[in-house]
Amino acid sequence: MRFDLHCHTSNGSLDGRIDIEDYVRLLRQKGFDGMLVTDHNTYNGYRAWKKLHGKGVYEDFVILKGIEYDTIDAGHILVIMPDELKLRILEVRGLPVQLLVKIVHRYGGILGPAHPFGAKFLSAMCSEKLKRDKELIHQFDFVEAFNTCELPESNQKAGELARKYQKPAFGGSDSHKKQYVGTAYTDINYDIRNCNDFIYAVKNGYVVGCGGQEREPVRQHPAWNLVPVGTAWKIYNGSLAVLKSHKRKVKIQEIFDMNKMRSARELIKSHK
Repeated sequence: MRFDLHCHTSNGSLDGRIDIEDYVRLLRQKGFDGMLVTDHNTYNGYRAWKKLHGKGVYEDFVILKGIEYDTIDAGHILVIMPDELKLRILEVRGLPVQLLVKIVHRYGGILGPAHPFGAKFLSAMCSEKLKRDKELIHQFDFVEAFNTCELPESNQKAGELARKYQKPAFGGSDSHKKQYVGTAYTDINYDIRNCNDFIYAVKNGYVVGCGGQEREPVRQHPAWNLVPVGTAWKIYNGSLAVLKSHKRKVKIQEIFDMNKMRSARELIKSHK
């Protein structure tokens, strides 16, 4: 089965320009079997799809629920959780990557770095966190080895990273506009119908290939070279993380409470 594993919709991402139904239509026309919705810090794009799917629209196409999460210290991370699970903390940006890893794995999900060698302020392998803690790469379940937005040398490094650490290699278009939909792919030799199937396939070696076509580099006005984009992003990301700190604490406490309840139930069962 062929999937586009990095997709932004206008229903969920502020910078998305493609409605979820248009996304599905375009990918079907290009022979894709499914897509992973990865809006920034929200599941709203997937929620829009659920409303459509309830009407029986495009039942032959598989929509997977994912998210592109903004960590405070390691750029963008793609996350896929089991179907039956709803963790609101994943819609509150600003977790440190190590805590994100613990939460995702505790609840049976998988995660990996998006465009790991892309823009320094957005990419895990360019972050100070990964430079200091080189063992952290072992905790990722996959690597986005091809991203249409990136230069060939960035994708080459990402592919080498996946091979070096024997991680499944994803390909995603990272499309925000219609002309880029389906310009990257991931082939999976397994019958995928939902996120649970997908997680199983990734963990058990059924991802068999990825690739695509990089976009033509955009020529920017020389004035842009004077703008400290990385610094501006750090201020923006850090400020939003601070603003959402209370909400993040509340959601983390909810997770702890869920864990206590689960542990209590398991203890009761073990004594029956």
